[in-house]
Amino acid sequence: MDTTQLLKGVLDLAVLAVLRDEDGYGYDILRRLRASGLQEVGDASVYGTLRRLYANGFLNTYVVPSDEGPHRKYYALNAAGRAELDRNGKTWRAFASIMDDLTRERGTA
Repeated sequence: MDTTQLLKGVLDLAVLAVLRDEDGYGYDILRRLRASGLQEVGDASVYGTLRRLYANGFLNTYVVPSDEGPHRKYYALNAAGRAELDRNGKTWRAFASIMDDLTRERGTA
């Protein structure tokens, strides 16, 4: 199965989940997604997702000066983003449970 197609449907949820406990800048968020096992996630996909989540009111941003290059734009989950994460997390868990049931090998009778 092509995991890149699966990622398209759940990248918003994955980004919100990564930001649940700690704010992050674009590359940091990408690194955390890959470290969690989503190695196939693309740079452009993550940056586009961050822009969309921000435009939809789920993230706040702030800029942190850097001594080693350009300032970094950090993304933070806000109350609307936490509510979206909760809603979509419940939907994902229900869907994953159904798929687990459907695909689980059953003993032969």
